[in-house]
Amino acid sequence: MKQKLYITTTLIIAILFVINLLSNEFHLRFDLTDDKQYTLSQATKDIVKNLEEPVTIKAYFSKDLPPNVIQTRTDFQELLVEYSNLAGGQLQYEFINPNERESTEKEATQNGINPVLINVREKDQVKQQKAFLGATVALGDKQEVIPFLQPGSAMEYALTTAIKKLTVVEKPKIGFLQGHGEPALNELSQLNDQLSILYQAEEVRLTDSTDIPAGVKTLVIVRPMDTIPPSHLQKLDAFLSRGGRLAVAMNRVNGDLRNSFGMAVTTGLESWLQQMGVTVDDNFVVDAKCGSVTLQQQTSFGTIQQQIQFPYLPLVGKFSDHPVGKGLENVLFEFASTISFTGDSTRRFTPIAYTSDKSNALKAPQYFDIQKRWTEADLPLRNLVMAAAVEGKLKGAESRMVIITDGDFVVNGAGQQPRRVQPDNVNLLSNSIDWLSDDTGLISLRTKGVTSRPLDQLEDSTKTILKYTNFLLPILLVVGYGLVRMQQNRITRFRRMSENYEEA
Repeated sequence: MKQKLYITTTLIIAILFVINLLSNEFHLRFDLTDDKQYTLSQATKDIVKNLEEPVTIKAYFSKDLPPNVIQTRTDFQELLVEYSNLAGGQLQYEFINPNERESTEKEATQNGINPVLINVREKDQVKQQKAFLGATVALGDKQEVIPFLQPGSAMEYALTTAIKKLTVVEKPKIGFLQGHGEPALNELSQLNDQLSILYQAEEVRLTDSTDIPAGVKTLVIVRPMDTIPPSHLQKLDAFLSRGGRLAVAMNRVNGDLRNSFGMAVTTGLESWLQQMGVTVDDNFVVDAKCGSVTLQQQTSFGTIQQQIQFPYLPLVGKFSDHPVGKGLENVLFEFASTISFTGDSTRRFTPIAYTSDKSNALKAPQYFDIQKRWTEADLPLRNLVMAAAVEGKLKGAESRMVIITDGDFVVNGAGQQPRRVQPDNVNLLSNSIDWLSDDTGLISLRTKGVTSRPLDQLEDSTKTILKYTNFLLPILLVVGYGLVRMQQNRITRFRRMSENYEEA
């Protein structure tokens, strides 16, 4: 008996030892997350497998961090293991703790990785600790910096794009149309910073003697305010006819909060789109799920500021399964309009962004009553389309186009303190440009991270299901377990009674 026990114990130890050895060679884990957060995309696999020169990654991470921050280090290390296995010896990495020595801390800061202050709870006290959470990616004499890996962020996108930026020979050119009141590139600072990773953005000005440069594969039109001459629209025709791609973020209406008035906007772009079967209506989308405006009120104690929800600023949280909208959570529009399709079968129209289940479209012009109490009767519509993609023979050649019915949603403006727009606002237009321009598939990585879905941003039906599931499921499990135990006890009791009866 003892010999059998020894043999079994030895076999178990041997099996565990073999599994441990294999785990160093083969990295396997099951990904049950909603957006496959822990599964490498095909784009990453293609880029890492095709590395022609060695890439070195130095991860600067402090030790003795809170659990949620330690998880960030663990996730990044597991990511590097997978990258290294795919690269076949062309990717090396190491982890460095800058807090150990002054020289390593100086090295981290010189490489562009500065410490951040995080709250650490210790003996019922909260203190701030200096921590490093960044990495450098080097190829030859070139280097890219990931200054801060925020917990829950899209790590794969940050790492893959850093490698891509080092290995790319020539960045594709993205043109931004100018000359009709469009914002300059410096007024699109967040978008420009994000695009600069993979693209070279340049301003394009049209004249009677100049065309869209041949090197521009995708042209972006953001918020034209003046009339676009017919000759310029003809150049857009020629651009599409040679297979060019077009991203359009336009205002069909404009709202003036100071005067509480909104009116239609006409630039010629709307009639040009209509020739291809795309209609951007001169109406205002209103939605129960919306942003807020600040209202100043005079009281006996002075002026107070109050945040009031304003349905003319729809907060979009419903997107189709199209690559442009995948992974987005919340995009804040400003005076958006509806878009529809009346074209023929040579073109394919795909909605991207929708309103919530409580929305409406109000014909311009409109007077704004900021303090209006909106009811369900005011918002009877649902799933109105505010952004869409069009594919097919747009001007005689196969091409693509994305139309977003708000031109201000990515504009930061000029000046010393430009406004900040929501990250997903930038992601929506960046995704559009990626889908139009980039063939690597990195579009799916930008919004890949821990998803935040607050209850106050869910539909009412979903809230109800979650509420009653959380309330009833534990009770049903306890009752079910009790019924199973009662049935088992009853069967056991009957069996014993039957045995006693036979013995008697």
